[in-house]
Amino acid sequence: MNLNKLVRQTHRWLSIAFTVTVIICFVALTGVLPFWVFYTPLLPLALLLFSGLYLFALPYTAKWRSGRRRTALEI
Repeated sequence: MNLNKLVRQTHRWLSIAFTVTVIICFVALTGVLPFWVFYTPLLPLALLLFSGLYLFALPYTAKWRSGRRRTALEI
């Protein structure tokens, strides 16, 4: 499995984990729980940020790595 597929799959699973933790936080609003319970979605959210930025940059870096450069005549 190459890196891009691994990052995509990880991003999908992280989104599921984030959704579950947010649902747990909403359910926890009905009771009295410690404050740290409401910080649990932050870890999956931070990991989603980095994997999402990587996936967002993939098309741009693919163009850059393809080697096609503009010559002086094309400008």
